[in-house]
Amino acid sequence: MGMIFGLIWLLCAIFWLWMLIDLLVSRHSTGTKILWVILMLFLPVLGSILYFFLARGKAA
Repeated sequence: MGMIFGLIWLLCAIFWLWMLIDLLVSRHSTGTKILWVILMLFLPVLGSILYFFLARGKAA
């Protein structure tokens, strides 16, 4: 049981890091990046999922 939770935690951490790197190299404005980073730091899993579905790839 502990191994399953460890695997889930690891996958969440990898996803969070992937979304954070994707955000930092994106073309979003600095202000937008700061807001997303704050959201991802305070709500890591939820913030990463929201970024993935709402903002990833939408910067012009």
